[in-house]
Amino acid sequence: MNTPQKAIALGIGAALIQALMLIAFAWPAANTAPRDLPLAVTGPQAAMVTQKLNQAVPGGFEITRPADEAAARTAIADREVYGAIVTGDGAPRVLVASGASPAVAQQLSAMAQQLSGARPAAVEDVIAADADDPRGAAFGAMVLPLVMAGIAGGVLLSLLVPSVSGRLIGLVGFGVVGGLLSMAIIQGWMSIIPGPYPILAAVAGLVSFAVAGTIVGLATVIGQPGIGLGALTMLLIGNPFSAATTAPEMLPQPWGAIGQFLPPGAAASLLRSVAFFDGAAATQPLMILLAWAALALILLGVGFLTSRGRTPASATTVSAEPVPA
Repeated sequence: MNTPQKAIALGIGAALIQALMLIAFAWPAANTAPRDLPLAVTGPQAAMVTQKLNQAVPGGFEITRPADEAAARTAIADREVYGAIVTGDGAPRVLVASGASPAVAQQLSAMAQQLSGARPAAVEDVIAADADDPRGAAFGAMVLPLVMAGIAGGVLLSLLVPSVSGRLIGLVGFGVVGGLLSMAIIQGWMSIIPGPYPILAAVAGLVSFAVAGTIVGLATVIGQPGIGLGALTMLLIGNPFSAATTAPEMLPQPWGAIGQFLPPGAAASLLRSVAFFDGAAATQPLMILLAWAALALILLGVGFLTSRGRTPASATTVSAEPVPA
């Protein structure tokens, strides 16, 4: 391929990547709507409210019917539902949890006003987002830098550190220091999220290790194409479908669910569970992040064993000349 052909191919490739990025980031935002969003409805008029919700937004809600308001509050605290509508005398009351998703809390509040008719519905935020980030904008923006830093760390370690052991040492250092420093900024300086600093820093460090480790592991096994494969997976699929600013059930399916099985989505869910819900529903995202970290270690192990099995060319060259006496 001559120089003009190579230039044309690179230009077309860059344009295709640009188109994919536009689709990946703009399409979910343009199609945000509830899809089987877990919601509790309780009280004497629960059946009527459930019917109205199903008519207003067909397929939008996965409605459960707890016994009473206390059970509904427990379901919210356990991250089983995003909110609850409590019926009884007067207009329905709405329980929301902006700590789980400010976007969902706003939508449930607006929908409650429509259901209540002329009388305004009372809305209670039972698990609120941080007072310094009430709309969750900073929390959502926090995920992208974690992913981008992980990608950058993985690329640098893959290109500049030749040995597998050196790459592993670099990954561990990046995870530990990155987790401590990022949460010191996010929680200590910006005060975006509450919760125990050591656990939040450990989560951020695990995210950094998982993202960077996947790229380093792929690069160790399949070479430089692994860098592009890992980076594009985290950036074009993992980040836009992480649901960090909304909720997985608000994104087009099955992409919202798929995003939760990638490090960015699991990171957002785990950070919310630790920061706002005392660890409720943290098991699944934690296991997903640990699985990605384990995958990185396995890939590094495969690369290490493969490199040890290679025989240097100089060692296989036998001199044809006799050794002088």
